[in-house]
Amino acid sequence: MQLIDNISATVEKQVKSRPWLDHLVRAGGRFQRQRGDYFAAGITYFTVLSLFPLLMVAFSIAGFILAGQPDLLNELQGKVIEKTGTFGDQINELIDQAIGSRGTVGVLGLLTGLYTGLGWIANLRAALTEQWETQTPDKPWWREKLSDLGALFGLFLALVVSLGLSTVANSGLAAKLLKSVGLDGVPGASVVLSIVSIALGMLASWAVFAWVIARLPREPVSLRSAAKAAAIAAVAFEIFKFVGAIYLRMVLSSPAGATFGSIIGLMVFSYITFRILLFATAWAATSSDNDHTEIAPPAPVVIQPRVVDKNLSTGAGAAAFGAGALAALALVVFGRRR
Repeated sequence: MQLIDNISATVEKQVKSRPWLDHLVRAGGRFQRQRGDYFAAGITYFTVLSLFPLLMVAFSIAGFILAGQPDLLNELQGKVIEKTGTFGDQINELIDQAIGSRGTVGVLGLLTGLYTGLGWIANLRAALTEQWETQTPDKPWWREKLSDLGALFGLFLALVVSLGLSTVANSGLAAKLLKSVGLDGVPGASVVLSIVSIALGMLASWAVFAWVIARLPREPVSLRSAAKAAAIAAVAFEIFKFVGAIYLRMVLSSPAGATFGSIIGLMVFSYITFRILLFATAWAATSSDNDHTEIAPPAPVVIQPRVVDKNLSTGAGAAAFGAGALAALALVVFGRRR
């Protein structure tokens, strides 16, 4: 036991001497203690569940587009018959039915999407709040749902900004700009362009992570507290996307992967992404800026009456008794004279 205690003390001393390692250990402990893996799995489930209403809305939009462009619809149905043969007529009938019910499907998709979206954002906010270890006061359910709706709308705007930056980074727009000004042939221009594209992608990821970590918990914190953690999450996320793209190309090359790879890939992608997000939140919550040590309340004060004994001497007691007796006698004599 002494040997184990000595080893533990040495390891703890080495960890304390390295602030970054000490912070990493604290963040890992917070992540495990607050059930980060459990919440990441739950959010992944709600993410997959929320996709079905979005698909309904997408099919409804496609139905409106095809209904307004008969030439495009005829071309699509011709391609279906060409690819499926005898089953083409049945598939085209299903397409016609889907186009006919596009309004109903769209309304149901929007209502169901709103319901599942509110459930998704509520679980995400609960998971983030757990990592901060904050106690939130109970609110009326309608106020909480309005808050979740506002958070969902804010997250949508953050994702739009992120997608815009990612599109600029990956669409080849920067390369076209270089070509338009005649700098595409400059040595090293392609390297600089690649670095700028990666930087823009990381900036987009950082913006989303920073907003989510700081603003989505039930008790929002400052963006300054989340900035460093969001940078770590953005780097980890970009590395994960790079490795995940290679892995998906390998998996989708097989028949089984082509059949189930998309849904499995989506679940794995969501789970790892939310683990990165929750660990980054734990990192932000355990930083020195947010280390608010609670001061123990003082011990309760007990008030008790106390009788103080002056310990009078015998002589002093006799003198006091005599003075009292003389005063009583004087009062009696004075009363008789009257």
